[in-house]
Amino acid sequence: MARESEPEGPEGAEEADDGTPEVPGTRKRAGWVRRARRIGLAAALLLVLPLLTAETALRVNYTGDPKPGAHTRDRDALWLGHAWVDGRRTDADVTALAARLADTGIRDLYVHAGPLEHNGTLPRTAYSKARWLITAVHRKLPGVRVQAWLGDEVAPEKPYAMHLEKKETRAAVVNSTRQVIAAGFDGVHFDLEPLHSGDRNYLALLDALRPVTPLLSVAAHQIDPLPAFHSFWGTVTGHPKWWSQEYFGQVARRVDQIAVMSYDTMQPLQSLYGGYVAQQTSLALEVTPADTELLMGLPFYHENRFGHRAHAETVPAAVRGVRLGLSRTDADRANFGVALYVDFAATEDDWTSYRKDWVRTS
Repeated sequence: MARESEPEGPEGAEEADDGTPEVPGTRKRAGWVRRARRIGLAAALLLVLPLLTAETALRVNYTGDPKPGAHTRDRDALWLGHAWVDGRRTDADVTALAARLADTGIRDLYVHAGPLEHNGTLPRTAYSKARWLITAVHRKLPGVRVQAWLGDEVAPEKPYAMHLEKKETRAAVVNSTRQVIAAGFDGVHFDLEPLHSGDRNYLALLDALRPVTPLLSVAAHQIDPLPAFHSFWGTVTGHPKWWSQEYFGQVARRVDQIAVMSYDTMQPLQSLYGGYVAQQTSLALEVTPADTELLMGLPFYHENRFGHRAHAETVPAAVRGVRLGLSRTDADRANFGVALYVDFAATEDDWTSYRKDWVRTS
């Protein structure tokens, strides 16, 4: 008689350490899972560690003391909304603005006179009260320049918008510039977004604009916080956002004034934001010619959305960052200032911080 055997598990199964049968392939699958987890952890570390390193560097960049002379050079600017040229503002508003700007460093007003049409044209009805405003400002704020702030969305990221690769579109923008200069504006400030780093059509437009306006000013994207970061970010998100430092310099050499939009930085803390602004200030100073006015943007608004946290992107943090970057890179730069964005969203605290930390710094 044959010996009674123990019950068998599934054919070919091996017994596990606890005595239970093991299904064929289980050990192999478990190995793949472990390997996949290790690969995932390694990939996460590859992404997180550079980020942590960069954020730590920004925090360190926020330390130290600015030099005593790192304050206004009386070359600051303020972005003003469209209400100033469409009939909603009055003489009383200009009087209040003059009182607000008295004893500050503001020399330029970027008055929204657009937007441009996608084909580059500009309806004259968009700035129907411009002549009144310019006359009033020149009377009540002698020496302050009033610039027409013109902007639009641009291709290729916004394919429905302005196509700068079209010669006829660039020619229309040049004609619109002549138009606003004839209306009395002291210069033109362009804010075309999103402009990808290396866009040669934009450089061609700037070359064409230079002869037709006594003052050519532009709003500029931020500079790569890490080498070639715009390429990486563009691949991941489809929105490159940053310019290379080289391209920033190419733009700066073609204009009289360049204002860095140093807000919407995705930084979660004031210290990190301030360190980021200090870094941006240094990067911009390194490639901006001494005879080009360089302005760093200050966030005079308080939205909370992706890319901008009002509790982090504050005026005190921005001003401290500007002063640190200026002190470390080119403390004696004369053609330098800050630009305040934007008048209709500003609070009294914003104005107080600007005056206390930048205008009246001891």
